[in-house]
Amino acid sequence: MAFRLLRRLLLGVCFFAGISLGFATRAVEPVSAASPPDSSSPANVVELRIDGEVEPVLAEYLVHGIAEAGREHASLVLITINTPGGLDDSMRSIIQAILRSPVPVVTFVSPTGTRAASAGFFILLSGDIAAMSPGTDTGAASPIMEAFGQPVKIEDTLQKKILNEANAYLRSYVSQRGRNAELAATAVTDAKAFSEKEALDGKLIEIVASSREELFSKLDGRTITRLNGSTMQLALAHPIVKELGMTGREKFLSRIVEPDAFFILLIVGVLGLYTEFTHPGMFAPGVIGGIAILLALFAMHMLPVNLTGLLLIGLSLALFVLEAKYPTHGVLGVGGVVSMVLGALLLIHTPLTGMGVSLGTALAVALPFAVIVVILMRAVLRSRSWKQAAGKEELLGEEGEVIESIGGAAATGLVRVHGELWRAASQSGQSIPKGARARVKGVDGLTVQVEIVSPRPAAS
Repeated sequence: MAFRLLRRLLLGVCFFAGISLGFATRAVEPVSAASPPDSSSPANVVELRIDGEVEPVLAEYLVHGIAEAGREHASLVLITINTPGGLDDSMRSIIQAILRSPVPVVTFVSPTGTRAASAGFFILLSGDIAAMSPGTDTGAASPIMEAFGQPVKIEDTLQKKILNEANAYLRSYVSQRGRNAELAATAVTDAKAFSEKEALDGKLIEIVASSREELFSKLDGRTITRLNGSTMQLALAHPIVKELGMTGREKFLSRIVEPDAFFILLIVGVLGLYTEFTHPGMFAPGVIGGIAILLALFAMHMLPVNLTGLLLIGLSLALFVLEAKYPTHGVLGVGGVVSMVLGALLLIHTPLTGMGVSLGTALAVALPFAVIVVILMRAVLRSRSWKQAAGKEELLGEEGEVIESIGGAAATGLVRVHGELWRAASQSGQSIPKGARARVKGVDGLTVQVEIVSPRPAAS
């Protein structure tokens, strides 16, 4: 009965989760392919923004934004840049998406007073057209090794290898874009920086424009050469600009990597674990501390984003099992749900998640999964205390009435248990009179070993 009930519950939850996943899948389904718009229709421009450190969540946002522009057959992708730099892996993911984009990409350092330093310099020069606003700067792209946010000194040979590889990577696409590869290399080897005028005069960029509208005006009618050698003419007389911002999930994850946020997470994590170790059994500080520590390690780029997600999901499973084993009034269960949802949100760029797990899907899976695991684990733990329900072992501990008196150690009598008559012997050797109540303590073949419970049967 219990097994059938659990099975029905499992099937029902899976059906509910399946429906939720189906809706979620349809929500992120790629836009169906359509024929490109004709030249007489207004130009569609997708605008993306780099505003802050180049990190994995920002890279995901840009890669997906460029892919969406391709699916919608946009006329142009505009990436406005304001960054001090960032991580090499995230930078390369963005550049790779720009170089492979079927839609022309314009990189634009804007507004006035902003910069495209370090990794931003690499991204700026990867666009089909590179532009800057007056009063902006770019360059200073020498790679720096860091640990815990501080520069790390490395040996000269390794430093040369890193510089040479970064330089070669930059030249590989800058030269194909027709820009000054030798001057661009000085930003890597000598950490040189350039104002917008110096970059224009040095043929690192093509346009200086004070606003987006002026940029479109200068791009309208311009013929550009794509990375594959093909040419196309831009028609941007009356562009329709679609500003594609981060999703709620991406905004949340991008806040975690901010210095203030990960410092708070680190402190909360350490205090939570310390409190749990010094006051065992409180549960809540340990749960909060464990989740906070994993998020802090992700924010400090010490754990890759996918690995952090998997660790959070693993932590949630452990919390569900502990919730079933210990009476925590739901503290561990709630912590497990939170951990699983956060872990699902962190999983990106995998065959399982595609473009990432939405919040609705994460909740639709985490909540039923928590219920299933807790119920099943409690059933398993409870079953360990169950006695055998079949065979001779089911008689152990049962009480019956002595029908025929049981003599000493050698003499046997009869006892009725479960409506059946059994040959019985006294386990202690004590005589048990007829009509007394006896409890079964063992089974030896067809004879049960009993002990007296009461000398007379209970009054009816």
